[in-house]
Amino acid sequence: MIRIFTTNEPGAIKLTVDGQLTADDLTAVETSIDQAIGQQRPVHLFLRNVSNIDEQGRTLLSRAAAKGVALSASGVYSSYVVAEILQQPPSAAHGQP
Repeated sequence: MIRIFTTNEPGAIKLTVDGQLTADDLTAVETSIDQAIGQQRPVHLFLRNVSNIDEQGRTLLSRAAAKGVALSASGVYSSYVVAEILQQPPSAAHGQP
């Protein structure tokens, strides 16, 4: 199960995600990201209470970062995953070798 909250803040559109970032829920997250990007404002994706991120979830986060979405997280696990993604070289973020 996943919950996505969208907040229009003065400097950006903030998407807050709670739940699990796994294959079953990625379509909703990706749709929310694409809709936010379509508003031509900076987008910030915040993983607040995310307990699990599978490989497909990591790939989604990498693609979002490659599109210019700012990523952040609370909690040790989610923060580690986000830091790991943000340290990838640009070609890895696009899913290329």
